[in-house]
Amino acid sequence: MPADTERFVDPSRRALLVGGLVAAGGAAIAAGSARSQSVPDPMAGHDMSNMPSDPYAAPMSGMAHGNMTTVGLVDHGRNGFDPTSMLTDWETGRTELLPDGRTLRTFEVDAIDREIEIAPGIFFPAWTFNGRVPGPALRAKEGERLRIVFRNLGSHPHSMHFHGIHSARMDGVPGAGLIGPGEEFIYEFDAKPFGCHLYHCHALPLKRHMHKGMYGLFVIDPDPARQTDPAFTAIAASRLHGSPENAEWQELAMVMNAFDTNFDGANEVYAANTVGQAYMNVPIQIDKTRPVRIYLVNVTEFDPINSFHLHANFFNYFDTGTTLTPTLRTVDLITQCQAQRGILEFSFAEHEDGMYMFHAHQSEFTELGWVGMFDVRGPAA
Repeated sequence: MPADTERFVDPSRRALLVGGLVAAGGAAIAAGSARSQSVPDPMAGHDMSNMPSDPYAAPMSGMAHGNMTTVGLVDHGRNGFDPTSMLTDWETGRTELLPDGRTLRTFEVDAIDREIEIAPGIFFPAWTFNGRVPGPALRAKEGERLRIVFRNLGSHPHSMHFHGIHSARMDGVPGAGLIGPGEEFIYEFDAKPFGCHLYHCHALPLKRHMHKGMYGLFVIDPDPARQTDPAFTAIAASRLHGSPENAEWQELAMVMNAFDTNFDGANEVYAANTVGQAYMNVPIQIDKTRPVRIYLVNVTEFDPINSFHLHANFFNYFDTGTTLTPTLRTVDLITQCQAQRGILEFSFAEHEDGMYMFHAHQSEFTELGWVGMFDVRGPAA
């Protein structure tokens, strides 16, 4: 596909949009169906050679905001990961007690080259952590000793750089954990500070290793015992994975990412958790009687910012997740630069049952895949 030097009128991006990534799916949404719908391509049999290059041209029939789903389905079994399962698939490793009474938590992570399907029929030659993009969502508790056994089974030098506090020897940069194919390195450091963090490969060229898929969530839960204010103790307990207080919440892991499929320095597919429009095809089930907490990170390469917008509702936002009080209150949209992350908390308790949209509020990102639905229902629905 030809590349255009003008970013906003790149025909490769527009052709992907109108040629099949998105198509009419309004009937499925109007009916409130949570099932994936395979719909005919409205462009089939039409000559697309005279398509307007104006990026602000009116959308074609059936492609209005809210009426989008993919044509066909991604084979999640072939990929080896499912975006729906990724939402709640926390990797907690294995634990043992150290002589000083602290917990040692060990994770095993492998760098693996793998082709993945990011939209129906659209494949991408990824570099992965543990064979998936994003990599496993690592989760630990504040104050634990962490050990990450990293093996490079790929074809290029790789590393793991953790956004957190650690020694220079554990930084995942050249000379400090960057290893070649077939090699192994063990990262070890204390879990601090608590919050919503990330890890990624820090090999050069950095943008290539990031864009190829080498990143993942790294969540450190607060230790309630370290809080002196009873109110904060309760909040910390609600974030501690596996606690009774935490079980009251619906927690979701979302990584905003994108893919340059023709390697021209501009993305053609946008998503949360890799597969374009995955949560339009299979909306996220939400129990309206329980609050929702999203651990959100942006790793999109080539675009300065990304965003998250929630329809018909507002949320509190904890930037970086390192505080127990919100940094933003009662908002319906936040923006993040690359590697920025945070925690969103909201509730649908007072809403009627139905489909509620969420998406990037850069319209092009939405049209190219970064859009989904919450299927909100009460206990009797």
